[in-house]
Amino acid sequence: MRTAFVTLCVLCFGTCGCVTAQQATPTTASLEYIGKPVRGIPVSQAVKAGKALFVSGMPPFGPGGKIVVGDFPAQMKQVMENLTGVLKSSGAGWDRVVKTTVYLIRFEDFAEMNRIYGAYFPNGKYPARTTVVVSALPHPDFLLEIECEALLE
Repeated sequence: MRTAFVTLCVLCFGTCGCVTAQQATPTTASLEYIGKPVRGIPVSQAVKAGKALFVSGMPPFGPGGKIVVGDFPAQMKQVMENLTGVLKSSGAGWDRVVKTTVYLIRFEDFAEMNRIYGAYFPNGKYPARTTVVVSALPHPDFLLEIECEALLE
């Protein structure tokens, strides 16, 4: 009886080991790079990987590369509009965003950020989000930056 049990265990572990090795074969998704480097910075606006879209941190540059210095609501709206444009050109919208990360320079802008941010999700279905207050961003006039991830249909 003991010999039968040991034999059964050896057979089971041997079979399970083979199945695990077969499942380890990697698959590759095609990548599509969206946007070109701006101002000599080596970054894509977004990258599509299969059905996933990863959007780089979006600064508050408006038309012509202008920044509304010191005006948080204007910068927040500009960032959200910039993100809207990238999402739309990639075949997605805010309803497909699953995760955002918000970088703020000033904690006191948190409530205003939430007010403006929430308006882009009128159905009340918000993506997962992390908000971080940082000491600096790449440009001295940036008050925030937002990145996001979305699932494409």
